[in-house]
Amino acid sequence: MIPNDGRHTRRRSPWPIAVGAGVLAVALVVAIMVYAGNRVGSRDGSRDGYKGGEVAQVGPSEPAPSLRQPPQTENWPRWGVTHTQYSADNTPRELTDRASDILARVPMLQNQHVMGWGVGNPEPSPGQYNFRDLDRRLRFMSSSRALPVITLCCAPDWMKGGQAGRTDWSKNDTVAPKRENFDDYAKLAAQVARQYPTVKYFMVWNEFKGFWDPSTSRWDAEGYTELYNKVYDALKKVSGDIQVGGPYMPIESNARASASELSGPWGTVDQRALDAIEYWIEHKKGADFVVVDGASMTNDRANIPDDFGAQAKFSAITTWLRQKTNDMPVWWAEWYVEPENAGWSEEKRTAVQATTLMEFAKSGVTTALYWNPQQKSGADCRGCLWTPDRGEEMPMAGLLSGFTRWFPAGVKLDEVQSSNPKIKVLAQERQMVMVNTSDAPVTADVDGKQVTFKPYEIKWSGRGDG
Repeated sequence: MIPNDGRHTRRRSPWPIAVGAGVLAVALVVAIMVYAGNRVGSRDGSRDGYKGGEVAQVGPSEPAPSLRQPPQTENWPRWGVTHTQYSADNTPRELTDRASDILARVPMLQNQHVMGWGVGNPEPSPGQYNFRDLDRRLRFMSSSRALPVITLCCAPDWMKGGQAGRTDWSKNDTVAPKRENFDDYAKLAAQVARQYPTVKYFMVWNEFKGFWDPSTSRWDAEGYTELYNKVYDALKKVSGDIQVGGPYMPIESNARASASELSGPWGTVDQRALDAIEYWIEHKKGADFVVVDGASMTNDRANIPDDFGAQAKFSAITTWLRQKTNDMPVWWAEWYVEPENAGWSEEKRTAVQATTLMEFAKSGVTTALYWNPQQKSGADCRGCLWTPDRGEEMPMAGLLSGFTRWFPAGVKLDEVQSSNPKIKVLAQERQMVMVNTSDAPVTADVDGKQVTFKPYEIKWSGRGDG
């Protein structure tokens, strides 16, 4: 079932990067005291005594950073990454350079939220801006040849019924702005757009956070769309060439049958999510793309009919979105494939992810952003793009680079046959990628050639004269 706050139960932290162990310890103690005395109240989090658990940092006023223009690409890259709590913008220089090189070898999309997930409160008090962390993250994105994207989430406490000048990070990703502060959030969005004129793509909010109504057990699509429309107008006034998308709806499914217009062997989509998307489609002021996110797993049975077959869910949802929006560009802001505590090897994880990317390409997805689970340290960083302590490349980085180079949006796909159904293939005129979906060695004839695969092996092969 969907939890009351409408969030996926995924392991990912929205907390900002700590500035020191002492500061973090004090903030944590204060946060615990505040939380103990102030339990969650109404849907939008507005309640008496709601005070932030941490004094919001306010740095000296600085000019906007000078960022290089994004690289010119022949086609829209389609693939990219979302920076999370830990990235390479605040690490030793050697690691920063290595990570930058990994991301820069093929220009791809890079996305960052405006509050949380590595950056602090952008407007601690009304009209008092602090873009220090966001500046640093955008500088790193620029240095690594990014086509930058910004997600407009989340909101300062004073817009959510909290206290100006303080930040309660425990409510960063659970509480939406109050309706009387929607205009304030639109002004913040416009200020962000003016701060970073090289950023032309904005997603509005994240996963309907704070827009789940437990009293009716449905999404508050009306409230979200009202916020979206105000932000849309504000951004378009800054620059007509800014591209804006929503609703960034989390699409969940169950194994058991239920009343829904979208189902398949991979499960049944929760109709409440589809209803909210359709409301946004009908009542939005305008949009340049439609944004969703989701997981191949169902809420009750993990991946069905199996780990690889479940990835067809992404194609089915994409097809539905294209039909409902008259073929508006479809963006997947997040996508997840591994059940909690599944214990997959890096080989299997990357193989499943490769088949997901194939589904995105075949169904005509315009953009797919990988939520990078980067950590600050530790040897086990499952699914990361680089090792936390050394900056060495991990398998997912190579997979994203390969798909970005060979399968940008709009590329013409070729039908290629495999003699063994366990080998999945995606091909274009000059290149193809093959994935062994079996945990055993497989030999198959692919595109007229005999190829031998190790368990879960991914192979790239040139085609034609290219």
